[in-house]
Amino acid sequence: MPALQFDHLRKAYAATVAVDDVTFEVRPGEVFGLLGPNGAGKTTLIRMLIDIIAPDDGRILLDGRPLAPADRDRIGYLPEERGLYRKEKVIDILIYFGMLKGLARREALARSRAWLERLGLPEVAGRRADSLSKGMQQKVQIAGTLLSGPEILVMDEPFSGLDPLNTVLVKDLLRERRDVGALVILSTHQMPMVEELCDRVAMIDHGRLVLYGDLEEIRRRFGESAVLVGTSADLRGLPPVASAEPQGRLCRVVLRDGARPSDLMAILQERRIPVEHFEVARMPVEEIFVRTVRARGPAPAPQPLAAQAGMGPRA
Repeated sequence: MPALQFDHLRKAYAATVAVDDVTFEVRPGEVFGLLGPNGAGKTTLIRMLIDIIAPDDGRILLDGRPLAPADRDRIGYLPEERGLYRKEKVIDILIYFGMLKGLARREALARSRAWLERLGLPEVAGRRADSLSKGMQQKVQIAGTLLSGPEILVMDEPFSGLDPLNTVLVKDLLRERRDVGALVILSTHQMPMVEELCDRVAMIDHGRLVLYGDLEEIRRRFGESAVLVGTSADLRGLPPVASAEPQGRLCRVVLRDGARPSDLMAILQERRIPVEHFEVARMPVEEIFVRTVRARGPAPAPQPLAAQAGMGPRA
């Protein structure tokens, strides 16, 4: 399975630059997290991948060559918005989705029934889409996305509307696609899912790539800014401490920018504060996300079109 590369992509809408010189790679056999706040540019990147819009500059490469129209049939895309034909029968919708990806009708029917069975929905085949619950509709959309066995799988908020049992089911499906070598792109605001599923991530903010790489390496990079301390003392107000909150029997201390765990330990020893436990904690992905976005501040004001002329990087 070839790698997928986003190479210096840029896209502007009038005076707003939605994607600004973004470069990253998605590898076979991984779940790749595409993260960012609302309006960051994630959806624009996905739309360029599935050929709904064209980039103003840059390229999308598959195995080192520009993505061709024929390659789009190798992509399965689950949009965040519901994309079902509300008044049609579920089985007819799925057959149609399969045929759009090049399956013969007989094969599309067989696969549709198999996926409905796999997702626990065999009884809804003859029902209209608008008669289903939100969670059922989401599972039907997931079936339609997986129907053709896509080599590149793009899932935008796939857990929306799902109960805990079906959330586990969908997580297992994503891991299965990863394990057979597919490229799986997960776009979500549910950071616990990112921690559990993703091997590598790219974070977009104001159209720019602000974090990219192995998730564990990123967490190590941020890891020394939080410490779990076992003490009955109130640690708020100590020089290295940005915040201190109870976490079970421990206190979770977030250090100020530039402070290290050794600085906190030195203060504790200097002030003779009794400590029963001291552990450098891995920062949750959600906190990394929030810190990164806040550090960048608000989006810059749109520029006049004349000021943008010639700004795009060249591939």
